[in-house]
Amino acid sequence: MAKAATKETKKAAAKPAAKMAKPAAKVTAAKMSANAVKPGAKAAPKATAKAASKATAKAAFKAKAKPAKKPAVKLSMLRPSVNNMTVRVFTRAAGLDHAETDAWGQTRTPEFLARNPAHLTPMIEDKGLPRGVLWESCAIMQYLANKHGLDKFYPKAPAKRAMVDSAMFYLVGTLYPYVARATYPALGFPQYAGEVGHSDAHPDKKSEAQKAAIAAIAEPLEVFHSFFRDGKPFIGGNNPSIADIRLAATLEFLAVIDYALPSWAKDYMAAIEKKLGKAYAEPAGDVRGYIAHVKAQATA
Repeated sequence: MAKAATKETKKAAAKPAAKMAKPAAKVTAAKMSANAVKPGAKAAPKATAKAASKATAKAAFKAKAKPAKKPAVKLSMLRPSVNNMTVRVFTRAAGLDHAETDAWGQTRTPEFLARNPAHLTPMIEDKGLPRGVLWESCAIMQYLANKHGLDKFYPKAPAKRAMVDSAMFYLVGTLYPYVARATYPALGFPQYAGEVGHSDAHPDKKSEAQKAAIAAIAEPLEVFHSFFRDGKPFIGGNNPSIADIRLAATLEFLAVIDYALPSWAKDYMAAIEKKLGKAYAEPAGDVRGYIAHVKAQATA
């Protein structure tokens, strides 16, 4: 019939059909759109919430399942010791990820001696070391500063580094032996073999040796002030170096004999503690606490 229809019939038939189709199309589209949107709008938040919940649960599971990160530095130490305090201050000040193990009463055990026949602390463990461990506070600080590029504490410039090294070696070879002879008897620490305090000498001889050591401290102390600091706040210049940390820690022991530090030394120690904050104060607190305990026992 469509083929037999005339042009006029076609036009007449097409117009009403078009008019009728448009509203129908609108209604149908509107219904379909409404049907499609409403369920979808309700379902989307639920789907999003479920997905977020699953993602959170998955992340929480991964966080729990993930093994704990191993510390970069494993440090065996003794809290009352200024040698140990030195490395404890440094690792904190340098922001190194580290874990401390109190080795009190453990340094002569077969397990400890197998790793460290010198039975000394502080000691760090590191797979990168030829024997896996390293002791001596100055060597430890040098190693860690080199490994982690801590130029602030241990400058790379040869001349500046030489001054820091010289100050540390002078301390270990000259000042610290005097400090040990002067303070170890009061601290109750065993003195080194060969020292008068370690021998069977008469108590008067031991007392004379201690007094001589106390008197000798003033000279190397002045060398640090006039030569190594040379008018600067610290041996390292405007910031404490590893030599400054070692010196300040050493001077802490002198409190046990009520040694009269010169005013510059008091200011110097206060400046280091202020500069390093808790990194210095916390390990120093252990040493000071032990010294206070020893002094209290002596007067009890």
